[in-house]
Amino acid sequence: MDAHAGRAHGLRMAFLRLILIVCAAALAGAGTGAAQPAHGSAPSPDSAVWFGLHFIDTSTEGAINGVREDETRRIEMAETVIAEDLRSRGFTLLDPPADQVARIKNPTQSNGSDSRIARDMGAHYAISGEVQKVSNLILSLNLYIRDAESGDTVRAGVVDIRGNTDESFRRGYLYLLKNIIFLEE
Repeated sequence: MDAHAGRAHGLRMAFLRLILIVCAAALAGAGTGAAQPAHGSAPSPDSAVWFGLHFIDTSTEGAINGVREDETRRIEMAETVIAEDLRSRGFTLLDPPADQVARIKNPTQSNGSDSRIARDMGAHYAISGEVQKVSNLILSLNLYIRDAESGDTVRAGVVDIRGNTDESFRRGYLYLLKNIIFLEE
């Protein structure tokens, strides 16, 4: 292959890589809706059952070493940050019955069990979240607010954070609450 053909081949390969990156980014963004708040107005403050956060560790570290104590504390800290933010917005948070929650693996993906529990408790909303750890560097924070009566998602959002630290969790969830979940259109 002469120099001109080699350069042309290199440019084609660079162009193909660029197309793949753009397609992957578009698919990743379309699947999560990370940058978009749910349509309509933010939920009005009312009673809500707060199910807390479910931790999903898909990292190699988690598969080998299991649950880390610092991550368990970090999840508890993030739950407190979220609950304080919701209360400051006027929500009255109720604890779900432990026996019913024990039967649900993940309230965010429970086929409506979270909404049914909230409805049975007389609450207007079911609120739950999820943390997915891909690695110590890449984590995804999710939060869902569902109407207890209909089970419809009123608001939901996700942010990806860089770093498995207390500060990144705190800032990530506060950003999610302020700029996605409660962002007014």
